[in-house]
Amino acid sequence: MFDLVADVERYPEFLPLCEALSIRERKERDTKTLMIADMTVGYKAIRETFTSQVLLKPDELGIDVKYLDGPFKYLDNKWSFEPHGEGGCEVRFFIDYEFKSRMLGMLMGSMFDRAFRMFSEAFEKRAQAIYGDATVA
Repeated sequence: MFDLVADVERYPEFLPLCEALSIRERKERDTKTLMIADMTVGYKAIRETFTSQVLLKPDELGIDVKYLDGPFKYLDNKWSFEPHGEGGCEVRFFIDYEFKSRMLGMLMGSMFDRAFRMFSEAFEKRAQAIYGDATVA
């Protein structure tokens, strides 16, 4: 599951609202990978692009996302993965954010909340498509 979530360039293929994702920069040191990524999300006529720093830590089974630029006042996002049973994995996803603009927050806030809840389902479906009938806890 770590590899599936770490493959950020494929997010537009299966994540709700994610229209594009591009990697501006990628650096590797020891086992960690640091990326600067631009993600474009859209809903109806609204499109926003934001930039994040993504730190992949495979030895720790974690991914930390630090917001750099875009429509948010802040965005904090963390993933952790814990092996569970035979071939299973428990995935923990945390996200907290606030839009810079109160108006944009009113327009997109509830839609973003629903979309982030749909993310877990999208990742589960993606895992089943790639790994077969693996159980996602």
